[in-house]
Amino acid sequence: MTSSESLAVPAPASAGAGPRPLVIGLDPSLTSCGIAGADWAEALRPKNLTGHARLAWLLGEVTDRAKLADLVVIEGPAYGQQLQAGHHERAGLWWMLAHALWRRDIPYAVANPHNRTIFATGVANPAQDHPKEKRARIAKGMVHTFVVEQLGIWCEGVGRYDAADAAVFAAMGLDWLGYPLLDLPQQQRRALDTVHWPATVPVVAS
Repeated sequence: MTSSESLAVPAPASAGAGPRPLVIGLDPSLTSCGIAGADWAEALRPKNLTGHARLAWLLGEVTDRAKLADLVVIEGPAYGQQLQAGHHERAGLWWMLAHALWRRDIPYAVANPHNRTIFATGVANPAQDHPKEKRARIAKGMVHTFVVEQLGIWCEGVGRYDAADAAVFAAMGLDWLGYPLLDLPQQQRRALDTVHWPATVPVVAS
């Protein structure tokens, strides 16, 4: 995604200006890959698979669900995790997914974790007042609460936080296209300003 693709902002669609576009949110992971739409979310969890077999399974599951998408919003690579185990393979999965979307002419946007958290809570670090070792988990819980209570999307069980993250990305994409799922204050919608959106606005029904 280049800098020229970062700030294409479409005019909001009028209420009832045609069917809602299909936007998919994606939180890539080797062990619990979150994927969501406007009213559903799930975590793809490959069982007893590693290496190429796991990558192939995840690629197939994601592309099957996203093949008709008008827009995909995908969480960008976590550069702060470059020294962690599995980073090399996670990066490979990210590029495989992005390339598969590109090959199918499916526009995709790249968002970062702060974009997601701001959209859900209004701030980048909502658990700042809690002990450092607990902040990430508490912030994840706040995002999950937003998805369940405000977006009305069921996300429970193992992988619920990954599914919830993906649901927020889907909601962000719909808001950007002019089909917001709910009316949010600017404090939360400002998260859209720094997402790397596709240079060309996806064509939606009018």
